[in-house]
Amino acid sequence: MDKEFDYSVKLQEFLEKNSQKFEEKLLLEAVNVRDKIDEILSVGNINLVANAHKLVVYIIDRQEKELQLFAKQEGIAWATHSIDLSFKLEWVQAIRRTIWNFIEQYNDLTGEQVTSNFFHLEKEINNQVDAFLNAFFISYSTYKDSLIKAHRKLVENLSVPIIPINTSVCILPVIGSVDTFRTSILEEKVLTEIGVSRIQTLIMDLSGIADMEPRVIDHLTKIIDGASMMGCNTVITGLRVEVVRKMIHAGLSFDPNTKTLGTLQQALKEYLIS
Repeated sequence: MDKEFDYSVKLQEFLEKNSQKFEEKLLLEAVNVRDKIDEILSVGNINLVANAHKLVVYIIDRQEKELQLFAKQEGIAWATHSIDLSFKLEWVQAIRRTIWNFIEQYNDLTGEQVTSNFFHLEKEINNQVDAFLNAFFISYSTYKDSLIKAHRKLVENLSVPIIPINTSVCILPVIGSVDTFRTSILEEKVLTEIGVSRIQTLIMDLSGIADMEPRVIDHLTKIIDGASMMGCNTVITGLRVEVVRKMIHAGLSFDPNTKTLGTLQQALKEYLIS
């Protein structure tokens, strides 16, 4: 077995066995972010601690494609919910420092000598972290610009921000209050855009909607039915408890072919192609 690969495997096992200590050290490093973890989870359904463990696996195992895709997903999620970028930067830098702290602990515990490979190891890990940050910020900036342009149109032309993420998949982030008038605009724009752009999958993110009246929900289900008639699958993400409760009490439900996922990130993981 390649020594470098063997070292990575053993290091990953060491990190998994000490995951709780890793979290404790990470929270000590991330001074400003640790008090915002619950808020970020509530606002954007973003689990910083779980995502930190995922990022570490990608870095140690050198899963470059998975790391790039994860960075893109994170960038879109943070842009969608307008979360302060300084928290992300501090969090990732804290992850970097914590990884190196545990590498030192692992070497002290096992007596592994990495002196000859240290500079290569340093370059490998730090390049992976930097690659994640670079892809994250590009994704954030690109999607944020699209959101700003779409929201400007929404104000100027009462448009609907349908944002393409590849040739066949688009995101429709529904943000703010939704009444019967706005659902009429949604209906017109969604069906028109499906016809013009040949959208095959429309991810409708409702995490920005705290509540909707039953008649509005009913109209929304009809829009989804119309999209299905045109050959477009709709994926609903981020449904709030209040909305679901009203649907249940009103006897409303989506078409069985309509997929629902808890968060936008879950949909992106499934439909975003790197």
